[in-house]
Amino acid sequence: MLITPLKRVLNSFRSEQAQFSSVKQSTRKNVNSWFKWLSPGLFVKRWLVISVAGVLLIFLGIAISTRLTPIFRLMAFIGNLIGWIANIIPNSVSGPLIIVLGLFLLYWGQTRTVSSITQALIPDNDEELVDLLLTHRKLHKGAKIVTIGGGTGLSTLLRGLKRYSANITAIVTVADDGGSSGRLRREIGVLPPGDIRNCIAALADEEKLLTELFQYRFTAGDGLNGHSFGNLFLTAMSEITGDLEQAITASSQVLAVRGKVLPATLTDVRLWAKLQDGRLIEGESNISEAGGKISEIGCFPAHPPALPAVIKAIADADFIIIGPGSLYTSVIPNLLVPEIREAIAQTKVPRLYICNIMTQPGETDGYSVSDHIRAIDKVCGKPLFDAVICHQRSPSPQTLQRYAKEGSHPVFLDREDVAKLGRRVVLANIMDEDDKGYVRHDPIRLAAVLLRWYGKTRGFKFPGFED
Repeated sequence: MLITPLKRVLNSFRSEQAQFSSVKQSTRKNVNSWFKWLSPGLFVKRWLVISVAGVLLIFLGIAISTRLTPIFRLMAFIGNLIGWIANIIPNSVSGPLIIVLGLFLLYWGQTRTVSSITQALIPDNDEELVDLLLTHRKLHKGAKIVTIGGGTGLSTLLRGLKRYSANITAIVTVADDGGSSGRLRREIGVLPPGDIRNCIAALADEEKLLTELFQYRFTAGDGLNGHSFGNLFLTAMSEITGDLEQAITASSQVLAVRGKVLPATLTDVRLWAKLQDGRLIEGESNISEAGGKISEIGCFPAHPPALPAVIKAIADADFIIIGPGSLYTSVIPNLLVPEIREAIAQTKVPRLYICNIMTQPGETDGYSVSDHIRAIDKVCGKPLFDAVICHQRSPSPQTLQRYAKEGSHPVFLDREDVAKLGRRVVLANIMDEDDKGYVRHDPIRLAAVLLRWYGKTRGFKFPGFED
């Protein structure tokens, strides 16, 4: 007979204990959240102090203007109130009680204020406002990183780097003439937006949704079929703002992009390549399809002017990264702009080249790491980077077989030849191999290796970076 009431008591006790634990955790979370507002670097505390000082000065000014009459009356009222309370409740109890009441009202008011601001600014975000501010400050204190390249390789790199710095400038080739970008280039006369589109999506806060939107390709319509939404968006922005540079700037502001994306030049550049068999191939999309070994590469016009913002970004950079990407159609086209390669050569900051993991049929058949380096040095006429990062492990046998059918193989690391070229080798596991057997650089691991190498070179860590 006593078992049932006893179970009820135990269940009631457990329920109350669970509620107490929940309240305790909530209180601890709120307290921790408030302590975050005292963290250095938020630039919040100083403004709160200034605000309080402003309120005090306003009341002081009113008191002086009225010859202190309100102050005297207020002090008299407060004195009478304190005396009345002291007669009823001892001061050893009433004093702490009033302090606790004041702290409660202050805490309650400030909590509701911050909650209202958070709800207005970020209604659908679970992250607290103070955490967003801390992240914002940390990223904007990050080092100035300049990346140079194009294609999917550069956008992959940016996805990792944006976790550690918002001061990223991606310099992107505009030599693409195939696919949707090529059609827009021929029909409308705009610079190809494809690689720029990928980089903007990679640097955006809402990367997954934006990538899906920008990569969406229309499958119907006489004019729309085959075009990606991102290309059409940037083309329309170019028409509205006047040129591609302003279109990218406006788009980046709308899409909350961390960093900047800049075209290497605003000139309509067309690539050409001379093959070892004597053929001259024109057009970026035709080079890799020609089926020969490239002996020389250039562009029309021969000396395109660089975008001034690109030269300034290189001059201000703390760290310059070249690649990854297709050697002759994504990386080297940026270096065909004389001002860009001269600006890189004049910098004294660490410069690193990210070598591709696999060879690319039609471009780098049979190339080793040193062959990649020689190709870049030949175009530039001088060494532009200090070290090269290479993947350490070979892909799985299944992946190797799949790539071998396409004529692609892992890029061989010939250490002695690389050393003769005066480059250091950075070996790391930076490969991502998906279920379909495709190999890409892993953005998170790649960014971590880059920042770790830079930290050792410079003797410090990037703000926000942890091994």
